[in-house]
Amino acid sequence: MISFFNTSIQPLLHKYREIISYVFWGAMTTAVNYVTYLMLTEGLQVYYLTSTVIAWAVSVLFAYFVNKLFVFQSKTWAWRVALRELWQMVASRVFSLGLEMAIMWIFVDMLLCPHAVVKLMANVLVVIVNYVLSKFIIFKQNAD
Repeated sequence: MISFFNTSIQPLLHKYREIISYVFWGAMTTAVNYVTYLMLTEGLQVYYLTSTVIAWAVSVLFAYFVNKLFVFQSKTWAWRVALRELWQMVASRVFSLGLEMAIMWIFVDMLLCPHAVVKLMANVLVVIVNYVLSKFIIFKQNAD
């Protein structure tokens, strides 16, 4: 069994480490975003669009650190590099926030769909957009 893992599975895990890691940390970021959103909307009765923005801010900070450390393995913590990465992360996430806000507004306000369901569905699209932006723009020096 161990030799099967070493010869069959391990090379695949190594080859697709970045994507597997992004899916895992993307799911964790989505969980941070969704839990924060639900705590605000359901627990504190904050308006759903306001909650979306706050949950976005919390999850962007979380995503920056896990993407830098675990997904794209950007080792440089020099101020210029870290500031550039953080600025690009926030800028790209502002774009995906706009996308998410538009989806939320259209499906919740206009089509009267349940906000919690729409939030989950919007996050799937946002994770894909964020991966592309992170891989090819923010942490591109480590992309192979």
